[in-house]
Amino acid sequence: MDTTALPAFQAHLHTALEHLPAEARRLFHGRGRRWPGLEQLTADWLDGQLLVSLFREPAPEFLSTLVSLLKELATTQAWQQSGARALLLQHRGREGAPLEVIWGELEPSPVVREHGLNYQLTLGRNQNHGLFLDMRLGRQWVRQQSQGKRVLNLFAYTCGFSVAAIAGGAERVVNLDMAKSSLSRGRDNHRLNHHDLSRVGFLGHELFKSWGKVRKLGPYELIIIDPPSFQKGSFALTKDYAKILRRLPELLTEQGTVLACVNDPDIDSRFLIDGMKEQAPQLRFVQRLDNPPEFADIDPEAGLKALVFAQG
Repeated sequence: MDTTALPAFQAHLHTALEHLPAEARRLFHGRGRRWPGLEQLTADWLDGQLLVSLFREPAPEFLSTLVSLLKELATTQAWQQSGARALLLQHRGREGAPLEVIWGELEPSPVVREHGLNYQLTLGRNQNHGLFLDMRLGRQWVRQQSQGKRVLNLFAYTCGFSVAAIAGGAERVVNLDMAKSSLSRGRDNHRLNHHDLSRVGFLGHELFKSWGKVRKLGPYELIIIDPPSFQKGSFALTKDYAKILRRLPELLTEQGTVLACVNDPDIDSRFLIDGMKEQAPQLRFVQRLDNPPEFADIDPEAGLKALVFAQG
């Protein structure tokens, strides 16, 4: 990280504050490596709270300069007119990813909006706040594809895809995630959008021990797979993704569709395309969804890969 690059970051945020979106959105994506010296820095606008994240612990000089520039930003007219309530700095390179309040007062459980839908976040307790902003267009695609369909949402986390699917008219959504606390937040997200919970299922199970239950609730017209790269004791992407792909034909309807995702910068699209060809050859590759423009990367294969496959 380069201290001399920080004024460019400050200027970028100043400009962004003058053109703020009406919903949660990434404002600065240093991890796309388009800003030399700022590769470990991001900034997200969370409906009134600006969350700046450091993904590695920087040198003391970099950190002190960053904090000074953020405090200076909070004195500008652009900041005062933005309606901002808090300026936060998350140290993701430190154990527990602690959150530092630079200005204002932390709102730990804000409700943010995306495409007209409400999502509950959690700030200051976990590394991730509950909504992956780079999947914005993926959720929009699911909403557009879900009318009248039965949807299976694997690695559901806080059920963002499920909220989008029900909003799009899905007949039923089954969410599976081993973290029951995340599924509980998913229920809250559906309630925030006044959804009929009788159309939504929540399975707090480890996937590879639950195939029978998942299959019994199917078949599904749409399956979403958005796993972590690594989950200690339960999932390793390079080793375990194939086990999911080979099960897809028995879970899908004859004309079923799959949205398969990978968000590891070291794994490209061919991993999924070749893996599907080997494990479930009856599923053909259809398209890769665009990533939001604010997540531009000098190497498109290093960003989120969200690929659509179809049966039949």
